[in-house]
Amino acid sequence: MNTNRARRCAAAVASSAVLCALAGFAPANAATSYERMAPLEEYLIPDPHAEIALARSAAPAAISDKATVLTLNPQGYETAIHGTNGFTCLVERSWMSPFASPEFWNPKMRGPVCYNPAASKSILPYTLRRTKLVLAGRSKAQMLDEIRAAAARKELPWPEPGAMSFMMSKDGYLGDAAGHWHSHLMFHVPKVAAASWGANLPGSPVVLDDREVAEPETIFLVPVDHWSDGTAAPIMGSASE
Repeated sequence: MNTNRARRCAAAVASSAVLCALAGFAPANAATSYERMAPLEEYLIPDPHAEIALARSAAPAAISDKATVLTLNPQGYETAIHGTNGFTCLVERSWMSPFASPEFWNPKMRGPVCYNPAASKSILPYTLRRTKLVLAGRSKAQMLDEIRAAAARKELPWPEPGAMSFMMSKDGYLGDAAGHWHSHLMFHVPKVAAASWGANLPGSPVVLDDREVAEPETIFLVPVDHWSDGTAAPIMGSASE
């Protein structure tokens, strides 16, 4: 694997809002095509308790056990559990990927994420807006046009200072190319160049996917060496990735 390219992780989430895929690599099954949205039920998790558990797995229990948890149904995300610490955990779907991602409509994607209070206020709205457009039947091109227009009209919030999120679940599925990818933290800042954070440089732990994010944010990712349950996670650049 070309490590320099692999370090450019694709966030979803637009991510946050970001869901991740490895930039520049074809899906594991080249015959699989995600050119259009699959039936909605393929993106849903039938058991709400399973979705809650998966959402909470994004962050250590000391955080996620006290967080608000959202689950997705045919009407959109709804609050399944009201938290007390200002964090919000949910499972994002493939439409939070960069618009250039070939897996934008991959119904298998599951991206557990926990947003801190600042990101819950300023980044989570990106996920809710994209999801609303999806459920309204918009195509990917229509979504991109509408989000760009909303950003130009300054209708989308800028990331609040300190906005960050946890993606430390060993049970997520971030794409056919990425699989679980790496346990990581994400830092959401207003649009800025990679060099300002030393991202994608030899020896730097900071990763930036340089594909377009339509929302007014840049997402820097920092892999960590353990999953949310404390077990060891693959190290970036190791033979196991």
